[in-house]
Amino acid sequence: MTVADPASVEERRRSDRRTNRRRGAGARRMIDTTVPSPCIQICQIDKARNQCTGCKRTIDEIRDWMIMTADEKRSVLAALDDR
Repeated sequence: MTVADPASVEERRRSDRRTNRRRGAGARRMIDTTVPSPCIQICQIDKARNQCTGCKRTIDEIRDWMIMTADEKRSVLAALDDR
């Protein structure tokens, strides 16, 4: 039995959400606004670390923020403490 890499599983989930969103699959999903963005208006990408120097999110996390669930956003926020 092969165990999938958690990062690749998460990336596949994000990719599926983006694809479904573009296709308009299913009912329109409400955008979650209960978890505030960590953006501090210092938006510069550090190419060596592949993350924003202001909020420490990756490009994928910044791009997907609006379509993430509240749980996914809280998971990203928790990961920021270690960056």
